[in-house]
Amino acid sequence: MSALTGQRTVVAGVDVGGTNTKVVLTTPELEVIDRIDLPTPAHAGGAAIVTAAVAAVTDLLDRHRASLAGVGVGAAGVVDATTGTVLVTGNSFTGWAGYGVTDAIRAALGVPATLDNDVNAFLLGEVAAGAVAGECDVLGMTLGTGVGGALVLGGHLFAGPRGAAGEIGHVPGFGDALCTCGQVGHLETIAGARGIADRYAERSGRRATAHEVADAARAGDPDAADVFGTAGWGLARAALLTAGILDVTTVVIGGGIARSWDLLEPAITAAIAAEPPVSGAPIRLAQSTLGSDAVALGAAARVRDLVVGADVAV
Repeated sequence: MSALTGQRTVVAGVDVGGTNTKVVLTTPELEVIDRIDLPTPAHAGGAAIVTAAVAAVTDLLDRHRASLAGVGVGAAGVVDATTGTVLVTGNSFTGWAGYGVTDAIRAALGVPATLDNDVNAFLLGEVAAGAVAGECDVLGMTLGTGVGGALVLGGHLFAGPRGAAGEIGHVPGFGDALCTCGQVGHLETIAGARGIADRYAERSGRRATAHEVADAARAGDPDAADVFGTAGWGLARAALLTAGILDVTTVVIGGGIARSWDLLEPAITAAIAAEPPVSGAPIRLAQSTLGSDAVALGAAARVRDLVVGADVAV
């Protein structure tokens, strides 16, 4: 409870995607109190995107008569967490790159705010309250349209000197297909949704979505099964590379493609068993347990950690 108002103190987490924005209100222990999902005004500019999120936060606060300690944001694209600014986005957004997200939220709500890349926020959520809760060294991968990656080392998010640490989806050595980034043979070309659809079309001559390919694999389509087997092999290689270079042997995987865990996990496990890490340590492989809340909860965890120890009675 807030000592000044008698209201329950909460934090908010915001997941800004190209299609939808999710806002969660949580306790300082990251228990979800309530949530709102709304369309992202992605082509109306940064101010409109933040205004929509702030309105959702305010609505939740009014519903629960709560006192807000801070707002964390996870956003698609490349971000500068230090300045709270989005640096680079794809064509899903207009007027989002260059926008000062945290400054706008602080001005609107008068509380601390943080900004992280959505994959980093996903991993922070799973470490704080999900499948790998309490782990100090973790590789996180999200399998959506592409493949995103993030690292927690020694209990802290490790972004690297240029913010690109953990980007396992854009490591070469996974074939000769052209990646969306313009390079060749990246993991994304076999384990992302677009890559799975492309590889299936190459094998079968039929065009299908990744979801349809998964259904076909379960129905006994050998081409579809091979595509998912290759995706699992690639994810195993990513885990083994991380184990060999960083001695990180815990991996959490989320995103839409990870819902086909029944197809991916056997292939990943078999590939790891065939070439275990040189350390001899077993690789812990976990599927996300936070689902679509992972990014928003990770963002909430980030700002929760920022305000702990500040003048906020919880």
